[in-house]
Amino acid sequence: MEEKEISQTVVGRLPRYFRYLGELKDEGIERVSSQELSDIMQVTASQIRQDLNNFGGFGQQGYGYNVGFLYDEIGKILGLHREHNLIIVGAGHLGQALVNYTNFERRGFLFRGIFDKDPQVCGQKIRGITVRPMNEMEAFVQENGIDIAVLAIPKTSAVEVAEQLVSCGIKGIWNFAHVDLRVPERIQVENVHLSDSLMKLSYNLSSREDEE
Repeated sequence: MEEKEISQTVVGRLPRYFRYLGELKDEGIERVSSQELSDIMQVTASQIRQDLNNFGGFGQQGYGYNVGFLYDEIGKILGLHREHNLIIVGAGHLGQALVNYTNFERRGFLFRGIFDKDPQVCGQKIRGITVRPMNEMEAFVQENGIDIAVLAIPKTSAVEVAEQLVSCGIKGIWNFAHVDLRVPERIQVENVHLSDSLMKLSYNLSSREDEE
């Protein structure tokens, strides 16, 4: 049977479900209805049911959803039941901030290496991880089973580095460089443009002010 293709819009909501269910779980809440989730998440109950039905539903009529079970199942759908080995390319302020954000480890995202082209930075340690020169990156990726590379570098370097990563077998790139990467379809890329998000916020603020 051909697998049903899930829209990226639905996929984009899954981390929110996971986060809110985690909070309910921590509060000791054992079950929740789609309407209660709707009130918490500001997503319609109908949309929640449609989203979850893409993956099998998980609910029982008259009962709702078992919080712990649904939390675990969404975690599996998101691939959080296994560990992911990461490297960071770029040991500047952003790269350091990402390495120091310990919540990633709780989700199974483990930073194994940090790389930078600045010889003055190489050899320094960030949370116990030694910053290595770029010429060691390809061998490190292959020898340590690295799944994901995080690019925290200027856009002028990102395309060349992405090509290197593709050639050494990386599976996914989390890209903070301000450029949209073009890589083979087998490589999963998530582009994070921080300035785009800030400009979207600016637009919404301006629109609200115009209305008032």
